[in-house]
Amino acid sequence: MPNLHYLVTHLAKLNEIGIALSAEQDLNRLLEQILLGAKSITHSDGGTLYSVDSERREVRMEIVSTDSLQFAMGGTSGNPIPFSPIPLDDENGRPNERMVVTHAVHHKCTVNIPDAYDAVGFDFSGTRRFDENTGYRSTSFLTVPLKNHEGDVIAVLQLLNATDPESATIIPFSKEAQQLAESLASQAAIALTNRRLINDLNRFLDALIQLIAGAIDEKSPYTGGHCRRVPLLTMLLAEEAHRATSGPLADFQMSAEERHALEIAAWLHDCGKITTPEHIVDKATKLETIFDRLELVRTRFAVRRRDLELAHLRAGGAADDPLLAQQLVALEEDLAFLARHNSGGEFMAEADQQRVHQIARQRVVIDGVEQPLLSENEVYNLTISKGTLTPEEREVINNHIVVTIRMLEALPFPKHLKSVPEYAGGHHERMDGKGYPRGLTGAQMSVPARVMAIADIFEALTARDRPYKKGMKLSTALTILGRMRLEQHIDSDLYDIFVKSRVWERYAAEHLTPEQCDEVDLSALPGFS
Repeated sequence: MPNLHYLVTHLAKLNEIGIALSAEQDLNRLLEQILLGAKSITHSDGGTLYSVDSERREVRMEIVSTDSLQFAMGGTSGNPIPFSPIPLDDENGRPNERMVVTHAVHHKCTVNIPDAYDAVGFDFSGTRRFDENTGYRSTSFLTVPLKNHEGDVIAVLQLLNATDPESATIIPFSKEAQQLAESLASQAAIALTNRRLINDLNRFLDALIQLIAGAIDEKSPYTGGHCRRVPLLTMLLAEEAHRATSGPLADFQMSAEERHALEIAAWLHDCGKITTPEHIVDKATKLETIFDRLELVRTRFAVRRRDLELAHLRAGGAADDPLLAQQLVALEEDLAFLARHNSGGEFMAEADQQRVHQIARQRVVIDGVEQPLLSENEVYNLTISKGTLTPEEREVINNHIVVTIRMLEALPFPKHLKSVPEYAGGHHERMDGKGYPRGLTGAQMSVPARVMAIADIFEALTARDRPYKKGMKLSTALTILGRMRLEQHIDSDLYDIFVKSRVWERYAAEHLTPEQCDEVDLSALPGFS
C-alpha cells in the first residue's frame, strides 16, 4: 500500500512547484526549476536534467546539481557543462540500451535503481569514475522520462541518492517518491512543451518578419538595406532612452516584451512598400520610368542636329560656317544641361526650370512628323525642383505608410505585440503635427514611435546605396537632424540622447564608409544643448 501520509504531506509542495513551472517564461530557469523541484519533493541529494534531441539522436545534460558536493552546472549557475552528449544509438544504428537515461528514452519508462553498484545490464562506469575522483558514493537512481502531448520523450529527469529526512542516510527511492517524481515530470513536460512552442512561434514570427524585409530587399536593392538597418538604429536609441536617469525621459522604461514589439515594428515599418511599383521606388533619375528616357531625348537631339546641318546645307551654307557651329554647340550644351539636371542630385532653380521649357520649344521631325524636342511629360519631370519624383509619384511613395498601417492592423497580433502598428505607423509623423499619414503631434505619439522616426531619417541621410544620392557624412547628417529638431520635425529629447550617447558613432562604425566618418563638433550642431 502506498504511504498516503507521505503523498499528502508532499502534495502541496508538488502543486506549488507546478504553479511555478507554468508561470516561468525563461527556458533555462524552467529547466532548473524542474530539477530543483524534483529534488525537493523526493529528498534527493543530486540530479541531472537531460534534453532529448530526436534529430541528432542524442541526449545532453542541461542542468546538474549535487548538494553535498556543492556542485552545480548549467542553468543559472554560470558553469558550463563539459560532458559530451550521449548518443541514442550505437555505432551500428541500434538503440543504445547500456545507459539508464537512453533506456528510459527508448522504452518511455521510469527506471528505479536502489544501488548502482549492484545494478545489472547498465553501464555505470562513468558514475564510478566520478565517485573515485570526488569521494562520492552514487547509490540510488530514479530516472523519469518527460513526455509531451504526442507521447514523445522530450527530456529525462534523473535523481540521485534519495535521503532519509530523519537519519540523513542514503536510501532507495520509494514508490511514493517515484509517483511524485512522475507526477512532477508530467506537469514539467507540459510546461516545457508550452515554453518551447512559444519560443518556436517567436522564432517563426521573427523569421517571417525578416522574410518580408528580404522580399523588399529583392524588390528594390536601394531600400532593402534600409529595412535591415533601421531596426539596428531603433534599438540602439531605444536602449539609450531606457537607460536615461534624468531629464524628460527618465521615467521611460521598456520591458522585454515591449522591446520585442519595437524590434518587430522596426523590421516591418516599410512593409507597405511591397505594393509600391519598382519604377517609382527605384527612380534614380527624373526621366526614368521602366528605363531612363534620357536616351530617347539624346536620340531626338541627334535628329535635331541632323536637321540643322541639312537645313544649312540646303540653304547653300558651308559646312564650316560659324553660325552652324554655334547652333550645334548650343544644342550640345542644352543636352548636357538636361543630363545634369536629370540626376536630381541638386536643387533646381526657377531659371533652370524655365530653360527646360525653352529647350522644349525647339522642333524636330521624326518619321515625317514634326514634334517638340521634349514631350510635356518629359518637361514635367525634368523641372522637378528637388529629387527625382513628381508630386504624384511622391504621393505613391508616401502611401506606403498607409498600406503598412493597414497591413499591420489587419494582423491578429498577441496582446504584447498590439503596439506594433502604432510604432511602425508613426515614423513619418512630425512633432508639430505636419507629418503623415495621420498628422499626429509628438504628444499623441509613443516614445518608441518617436524613436523610429529619428532612426528612419538618420539611416536615409547616411545610406550609401541610394541610386539618386551619396551617403552623407556624419557631420552633415547630424546638422540636418539638428535643424529638424529646431523645426519640430523630430523629438528634441530623443535627439539629445541620440547625440550625447553617441549612438550615431556606434552605428557608423559598422555601417558607414571611412569617408563618411568625419569629425563632428557637437557644440556646432544646431539645437543641441
